[in-house]
Amino acid sequence: MQQTVLPVNDAAAIPVVAVDALEKVYPSGTAALASMSLAVAEREFLTLLGPSGCGKSTLLRIMAGLSEPTAGRVRWWGGGAVGIGEPGRHVAFVFQEPTLMPWASVTRNVRLPLELARRERVAADAAVREALALVGLEAFARSYPRELSGGMQMRVSIARALATRPDLLLMDEPFGALDEITRARLDADLLDLWERRHLTVVFVTHSVYEAVFLSTRVVVLSARPGRIAGELVVDTPFPRDDAFRTSVRFAEYCSALSAMLVRASGTGP
Repeated sequence: MQQTVLPVNDAAAIPVVAVDALEKVYPSGTAALASMSLAVAEREFLTLLGPSGCGKSTLLRIMAGLSEPTAGRVRWWGGGAVGIGEPGRHVAFVFQEPTLMPWASVTRNVRLPLELARRERVAADAAVREALALVGLEAFARSYPRELSGGMQMRVSIARALATRPDLLLMDEPFGALDEITRARLDADLLDLWERRHLTVVFVTHSVYEAVFLSTRVVVLSARPGRIAGELVVDTPFPRDDAFRTSVRFAEYCSALSAMLVRASGTGP
């Protein structure tokens, strides 16, 4: 079986996305993030892990350009938001819920961002077919969300993001509401997509086990206001399978990450 070497963080390379001295305070006065500096290298699969309310989703939304920081700076490929959307600089976001249009078919749901971008119809339809094939839903192109399981609906949401051919994929705990078997299957499928499409992924989860299985690097955030409390490089090569989940090395990574998370939550020594 061919193994994929983990991305090397070249200090001289321009990060895909980076935040410098980032702070976020909401109008209510709630401080969500403080003194946050983080750079994501090309081809990384970086996971954000931390206690509830620590600012993981806030940080992800800022990285997506969906929310403005109170202070600090965000850079995409070394520049500002103006460059997003240029060749090699496409960003896509997958929310916690599938957020599908219930009245529209799977095809129309996946095609939505392409229509908003005024993509030519023939090219858009080809991109939709390719995206549905990538997530294994070609046979459900004419189905409606109500006819799909929760896991299949999330696949549609991922296909909608992939249809734009993103270079940076941001995912906000997309599998948290799914059963463990479905979640494990989608985790494996996501890694396959990450490898085949040469994506850079930033992923939010509450699961230590999911973080270890998916990631090249896990960043642990402290309790609010979120700061970087620690990080763990998972240097096991890809592809990863069920054998990795039951290995001693996997257990060691999970144990180390769990201890880090307890300290970050302020509930441990």
